[in-house]
Amino acid sequence: MKTALIRAVSGAVLLASLAGCYSVPVTGRRSMNLVDPTQVARMSVQAFEEMKQQNPQSRDPARIAQLQRVGERISRVVFWDMPNADWEFVVFEDPEEINAFAMSGGKVGVYMGLFKVVQNDDQLAAVISHEIAHVTARHIDERLSKDMLTQTAGNIGGAAMVGTMGMIATDTILSAYGLGAEARGLAFGRQQELEADRIGLVYMAKAGYDPREALKVLDKLVEVTAGDPEPAEYESTHPTNPDRMRALNDQMPEALKARAAAANQPSGPQVIK
Repeated sequence: MKTALIRAVSGAVLLASLAGCYSVPVTGRRSMNLVDPTQVARMSVQAFEEMKQQNPQSRDPARIAQLQRVGERISRVVFWDMPNADWEFVVFEDPEEINAFAMSGGKVGVYMGLFKVVQNDDQLAAVISHEIAHVTARHIDERLSKDMLTQTAGNIGGAAMVGTMGMIATDTILSAYGLGAEARGLAFGRQQELEADRIGLVYMAKAGYDPREALKVLDKLVEVTAGDPEPAEYESTHPTNPDRMRALNDQMPEALKARAAAANQPSGPQVIK
């Protein structure tokens, strides 16, 4: 039994060593991924379709137009980090859900409750950029890869999980994104949230939005959610709002510099005539 376990763990380590390395945009961090990003995108698109079928969409023309307007500007900035994305921006009706998310494949959802927090396009851009940053940093791939390694190491037979992505149900993908009923908001850990803050700050700045508005979003979020209980796991794995604000303040010069540099530069793919 002990020998079999050692072999299983050794197999997991070997898979990790053979996995592709990915350089995260903006931060340059090297991340390990065992999963095929094309598979993740395909499964994410399917999960998003199910979400649209199961959750009412808003009919508020002003909010729909605002999300489209902001989303399209940011999508042009992140084109080179997500060149194959088929962008889709959807406002879901739930007025009590203060949340937004982005999924591989270019799928972005915002709940009406978020508009209790965001007051203008710049603030909406801060939220959307942060969520898209999770995708370009491939945080979901990292989480799935970690789960795969854990399962492989725990499998005494040492059966490799790589290549079975197509067998994972869409509810598993939704849970990995923190969108499942029992995992809402728990997709990413402390360092991933802080990394997405930094990347998102640069994205919104390059799109011409004021990165300083990101701090106002956090201020408003504290005000609106004051007194709401957080699950213990969230408190232990996620950065506090003061921690996030300190980090954003430290990164603000980088973002303002990116905004100034992008002011007279075209973004997105350029047609060469």
